[in-house]
Amino acid sequence: MDPPTSWDSLRKQARNLEAQLDDQMHLYRKLVSTKVDDGNEHDLGSGIEQLLKQLDNVISQMQALVSSGGSEIFSHTLTRHQEIHRDLSQEFNRLRSSLRAKREHASLLEDFREFDRTRLDLEDGGASQEQSLLKERATLIRSTGQMDGVISQAQETLGTLMFQRSTFGGINSKLTNVSSRLPTVNSILSAIKKKKSMDTIILSLVASVCTFLILIYWITK
Repeated sequence: MDPPTSWDSLRKQARNLEAQLDDQMHLYRKLVSTKVDDGNEHDLGSGIEQLLKQLDNVISQMQALVSSGGSEIFSHTLTRHQEIHRDLSQEFNRLRSSLRAKREHASLLEDFREFDRTRLDLEDGGASQEQSLLKERATLIRSTGQMDGVISQAQETLGTLMFQRSTFGGINSKLTNVSSRLPTVNSILSAIKKKKSMDTIILSLVASVCTFLILIYWITK
């Protein structure tokens, strides 16, 4: 298969995956805003992760074609798909972290309610010491699970920040490349300014001489 046909096929796949991701992300945003436990959260999140992986794979193949000598248009198209993938990945990670935080907050509230009920049972003498200890143990286990969730969320946030750091590092390298060319540009600008200054001096001298000759002419007339 020749490169142009392969490129067109990959671009079509990328656009199709991006359209599917737009639809899935719309549903995921609604899920995060409403937080209805309808059992679709895991399936929807897994589907988005799979689509992001497929899009990343297609972009890698497009990158290989560009690296093998693709045109400038191919390079611009590749950059656009990379930006879309990065934006969707960052938004998905942010929404998933927000959803987990809401779920963990609700679970912690339920644990506190359970603790209050246990305390009231103890005060009323309606529960035995063994039952109270079992309830407290269950509460501690759930709290430990919530702490594990918070740690997992922090690790995901760290991964997102490291990804952003690598992105900014790429931008910084481009700026460094541009700045390395500035001395040449500055030298050209300096030469132009010197030439303009010399032209100004010459014009001033010519104007002065002409004025002087005109004065002599009028005086001797």
